[in-house]
Amino acid sequence: MRIIVRVIPRARKREIKKQSDGIYKIKVVSPPVDGKANKEVIDIVAKEFGIKTSKVRILRGEKTREKLIEIGI
Repeated sequence: MRIIVRVIPRARKREIKKQSDGIYKIKVVSPPVDGKANKEVIDIVAKEFGIKTSKVRILRGEKTREKLIEIGI
């Protein structure tokens, strides 16, 4: 399964919401430095879908706020 997420780094709290257009909006506390925000995004997505972090990959958007994420089973 693949999902599109929009990331908001340096937020006050961690949060994930699915918007009406099907895109997930994810707020992360980490800054977008050295992949810290990406790691937190993977952790949040894994927790939301109840899977291991090793099953979540960023396919596109490593350095942008909009990312294509693949969720394996």
